[in-house]
Amino acid sequence: MMYTAQDDRYGKMVYNRCGASGLKLPAVSLGMWHNFGTNDDFDNMKQICFTAFDNGISNFDLANNYGPKPGSAEENFGRIINGDLKPYRDELVISTKAGYLMWPGPYGDFGSRKYLLASLDQSLKRLGLEYVDIFYHHRMDPGTPLEESMSALDAAVKSGKALYAGISNYDGSHTAEAMAILKRLNCPFIINQSIYSIFNRRIEENGLKGYASQNGCGIIAYSPLAQGMLTSRYLEGVPEDSRIKKSGMFLKATDLTEKRLSQIRSLNALAVRRGQTLAQMALAWVLRDGDVTSVLIGASKPSQVIENIAALDNPAFTAEELGEIDNISKM
Repeated sequence: MMYTAQDDRYGKMVYNRCGASGLKLPAVSLGMWHNFGTNDDFDNMKQICFTAFDNGISNFDLANNYGPKPGSAEENFGRIINGDLKPYRDELVISTKAGYLMWPGPYGDFGSRKYLLASLDQSLKRLGLEYVDIFYHHRMDPGTPLEESMSALDAAVKSGKALYAGISNYDGSHTAEAMAILKRLNCPFIINQSIYSIFNRRIEENGLKGYASQNGCGIIAYSPLAQGMLTSRYLEGVPEDSRIKKSGMFLKATDLTEKRLSQIRSLNALAVRRGQTLAQMALAWVLRDGDVTSVLIGASKPSQVIENIAALDNPAFTAEELGEIDNISKM
């Protein structure tokens, strides 16, 4: 039976203008870093995507290396976008990135023009699309002139293979340099994707958050739940079916020290007082001041999408609550 999107989907989401551009992104976006790989259930992937779109999530975030195996998330989403979601292509913002190791040899990694443009062509084939809405350089490359990497993004846009350019994991000063180059090239640069959570304040420390808000650069935050630590998942320790037990690749058992567990429990107690789950409070905190355009969630099942979107329904933080969160995170 063919999927039909819910008519009221746009009434369930907040949409924020991305930097100084005309593009609006949903306050909550769906990321495919996890749960869309070779070994994941395809029917579950479809239901996650359908649930997301039915609730106003129009931004779907990928990268060339998402899987595992690398490329498989794009292949799987390509099947979805060219199947049930095909009638809705013009309602969707589909993003991909290049910057991490994708194939062997000197041309399959980092930020050369050869790598970035070849990777975009490969991504479009896996996705079965003529263009993506945003093409990101996934990380800074100390061995390639920034001008070369940015000119590759410009070429991607001017070839019609991407509508907007983005960067990821750039600090404030390098974002300023990248923006200056792309402005000179008349390339529509709009966004920086960076890690940000209650436990990771890097974009505050490296100047990105302040610079972006003052200079028309959108921010989309990834890992807002600190790889699951800012959820109820670990309140009582490490479950057997957790990501730590399954792979330990990104979140390790050693990350969950007694100090960290104490912080998680204290934050959860505050969330309960606010009438939220810990995950909802953590997402709302990332979006609290309007400097972050959108927050990326991952989901292993459709119900998690619904829970995370409900972060938009709770009251604004008081100054006392923000102070308490800061104090807990510094314990």
